[in-house]
Amino acid sequence: MAVVSPSPVDLAGRDDGEGPTIVLLHGIGGNHTIWNEVIPDLVGSFRVLAPDLRGHGRSPAPPSSEYSYPELETDLLHLLDQKGILSAHLVGVSGGASLALLLALDHPSRVRSLTMVSGAAYCDSQTRSVAERWAEVYSKEGPDAFALRVLKDLYYPDWMEEHLDFADKVRAEAQRMDIEPAVRWSRAMMKFDERRRIASLALPTLIVQGMDDQVVDPSHGRILRQSIPGAQIRIFAQTGHMIPVERPHETADAIARFVREVEEKSAGAPPT
Repeated sequence: MAVVSPSPVDLAGRDDGEGPTIVLLHGIGGNHTIWNEVIPDLVGSFRVLAPDLRGHGRSPAPPSSEYSYPELETDLLHLLDQKGILSAHLVGVSGGASLALLLALDHPSRVRSLTMVSGAAYCDSQTRSVAERWAEVYSKEGPDAFALRVLKDLYYPDWMEEHLDFADKVRAEAQRMDIEPAVRWSRAMMKFDERRRIASLALPTLIVQGMDDQVVDPSHGRILRQSIPGAQIRIFAQTGHMIPVERPHETADAIARFVREVEEKSAGAPPT
């Protein structure tokens, strides 16, 4: 059983705008900056929180942490409490999508809607193989080879060719990165499986999936849509795993339209 941290971590990150709260969650090895091109399109109408999860970005990395999902959930609930937010629209990409799904299942009263970007209800053999390959490359060939492998797996080839400056930045960051938090979270991710519970989810849900995702097979988008009652889906062609980076304006538009729809329906609902 994973060891749960006795106290939550105070999460760093961004807090911008006013209105209904949207929380943007990055994935394993990332930080809040993956949403930098998405946030400006949202802050005119919404309050946007984009935290660095524990051990990532500027948030503390407890030495004894296993980066288990219960720990990550505790941190996120602590953040909402600190900010005085009773419930929020959760948006997560990749491992952050799994975290958002888990919070929606475990604490539905704290979640107004769920958006899963490049997500899945469980870690399948393809995702597990990719994660194992990354770990092996880092161990045997070092951070630069690791960064090149990650870039190849995460992004659509044409987009990558048009953003070589971005690739250079990622390679430089890999030299400074403490990979241990990502490794531990990845181990927790290997065991993630919520297939038995997703049909019980009774929250508005949006699935956003890239057709050329090499990390999470695109079929997971269809599985989620079919399994979660009333779920909507948005599919991007010629797009890899990192949809918020490759398609930031389209991602922001999909999130904003969905959240507005949820808010309008909620405002029109009769009292309970």
